[in-house]
Amino acid sequence: MRKIELEIVALSHSITQTHSYAVVLGEVNGLRRLPIVIGGFEAQAIAVALEKMQPSRPLTHDLMKNFMSAFNVELTEIIISDLQEGIFYSKLVCVGEHDTVEIDSRTSDALALAVRFGCPIYTYENILENAGILMEDTSGKKKKQVSAPEREESAHEDLKTLSVEELHTLLNEVLEQEDYIRAIAIRDEINSRKK
Repeated sequence: MRKIELEIVALSHSITQTHSYAVVLGEVNGLRRLPIVIGGFEAQAIAVALEKMQPSRPLTHDLMKNFMSAFNVELTEIIISDLQEGIFYSKLVCVGEHDTVEIDSRTSDALALAVRFGCPIYTYENILENAGILMEDTSGKKKKQVSAPEREESAHEDLKTLSVEELHTLLNEVLEQEDYIRAIAIRDEINSRKK
């Protein structure tokens, strides 16, 4: 399978769910986005590294990087390798003195380490197809949406009562407001109707 390189383009707080955040990965040189729901601690770990903050004591991911460096293990890339029932699975590709090892990881932890090591982030085409959102291009023409969100005015509205066209309209509204958490819920509802 062909790997697609991603980069972190946004870290968004959920308006509707307390303690929930979305890290938004963007396709390098492309228009697709991959929003992933993460917890507050993981969001903080990613934000600290992105902002190049230096806490007085190492955070868990800083400790992991220091530990790996002390034993000459380099994180060369992370791969978001699978998506099952809305949960992303990732692997850390680590190189030591004599071999290369892939280690299973929560995606949020893998991203926090990727920022610290400055290594590339990859996924596969099928994951972007199933969970990605295609953004508008710079000419302003709308592109086909791969995903779907939840209505701003009524956060508790049941998505199952909306038509696919209404879901796509709602997705556009939510994406303009950069509410990626709601976009994930709508995407999942649209995808469930494709099966």
